[in-house]
Amino acid sequence: MNATDLTQRPPRSPRVKLGGLVMLPRMLDKGRAHLAGTVGEYHFNCPLDQRLTAFLAVNADDILKLLKDGKSDSEVLAWIQANTKRTDFEIYQWSQYQLQRSPSDNESREYFSEMVKKVAPDREDIITWFDVLDLDDYASFGGRP
Repeated sequence: MNATDLTQRPPRSPRVKLGGLVMLPRMLDKGRAHLAGTVGEYHFNCPLDQRLTAFLAVNADDILKLLKDGKSDSEVLAWIQANTKRTDFEIYQWSQYQLQRSPSDNESREYFSEMVKKVAPDREDIITWFDVLDLDDYASFGGRP
C-alpha cells in the first residue's frame, strides 16, 4: 500500500476527480494514511466523506477494506462503479454542485467565516467549502495565504 504521509503534506484537493467524482481521491488518501498511521490531523470518513458515500450508497468501511487489501485508485473506482446505481450524469451533476457548494445556514456561515479569519483574514476570494479546505491545507503545511 502506497500511503501519503498526511503529517508531511495534505491529501489531494477535494477538487481532484476520479471517475468524475470530486472528493474521492482525497478520501482514498486519508483512508490509506489512516491505515498506515500517518493521517495526522485529517479524518477518514469525515462529514465530507460521508456526503460522498451517502450519494453513492456505499459504505466507508467497505472502501477502507479495499484500501487495506492494497487496491489502487482505479480498482476502488471499479468497485464503486459496480456497487452504485448512480449514472455518469448524476455523478457529473453532484460533483458540479459540490464544487460550488458554500455555507447554507447561519451556523455554517459562522464556522466558515471563522476558519477564513483564522487562516487568511484579508482574503475575499474564499467562497466555497473547497476553497476553504484548499486554503487550510496550504496554510497548514507552511504556505502563506
